[in-house]
Amino acid sequence: MKKETDYLRMLLPDSKENIGDMEQFAELNRIPIMEKESMHFIKQLMRIKKPARVLEIGTAIGYSAIQMADAHPSSHIVSIERDRERYEEAVRNAERSGCGDRLHFYHGDALEVRDLVAKEGPFDVLFIDAAKGQYQKFFEIYAPMLHPDALILSDNVLFKNLVADPDEHDGRMNKIAAKIRAFNEWLTGLEGYETSIVPIGDGVAITVAKDQ
Repeated sequence: MKKETDYLRMLLPDSKENIGDMEQFAELNRIPIMEKESMHFIKQLMRIKKPARVLEIGTAIGYSAIQMADAHPSSHIVSIERDRERYEEAVRNAERSGCGDRLHFYHGDALEVRDLVAKEGPFDVLFIDAAKGQYQKFFEIYAPMLHPDALILSDNVLFKNLVADPDEHDGRMNKIAAKIRAFNEWLTGLEGYETSIVPIGDGVAITVAKDQ
């Protein structure tokens, strides 16, 4: 798998200066951001979908929100982050990005700010990339805020290959992997929706509502 990943990354364009700065900051401070190849994939989906409004659960330092805004220049991104320091770093990055007027970050727990966020909808894309054990709750809370033809994207659904190989590690990592495995099984069997899991980066699930 590493050879395939290295090959895909070799084909990617160089990061813009502000994006490269965020990548270095995240690595230095051990802040999880999207894998470069899966971020590029998400950006391509943005170009295809051309969403007017995107809702992201899990801002971190604003890396993916800024990249999604860059992919489609008419998109408005609403993003939620519960960690104060990461939220403040995201705000600073947004101000430096050149697309800050299309980024709206909320500081708070995504399980608690539903009513505030609902005023920003409806949304064309929901991107879930936060606490792994809460993915199902995030989906259930925010899917009703979407347009009928919206995309729902969930990152890290293969979680370091531990979801497919649960015996590789013990302890906390496997507990997280077990929660994601349960979410994947729930999601792929969810009535009224169709889901495909793409094994790129750390795994991306793409979900759409079935035609009514």
